[in-house]
Amino acid sequence: MAGKSDANIDFADLCHLLRQLDFVERTKGSHHVFKKPDVPAIVLQADSAKAKTYQVRQVRDIFKKFKIEVNL
Repeated sequence: MAGKSDANIDFADLCHLLRQLDFVERTKGSHHVFKKPDVPAIVLQADSAKAKTYQVRQVRDIFKKFKIEVNL
């Protein structure tokens, strides 16, 4: 959550984390849309096997704004 390795997050790991936090995933083409009540939709698209850096930042910002706890 510190943002020190945003460019080194596996896409599959980020998707798995969102599913573990009860986000519902819908896939449309290469876009993965994650929804949860009272939280804006999170749209992710892989950059090879890694998550896109700006999308990792967006996910972190949503977690902070909506006080979503991540216990790793």
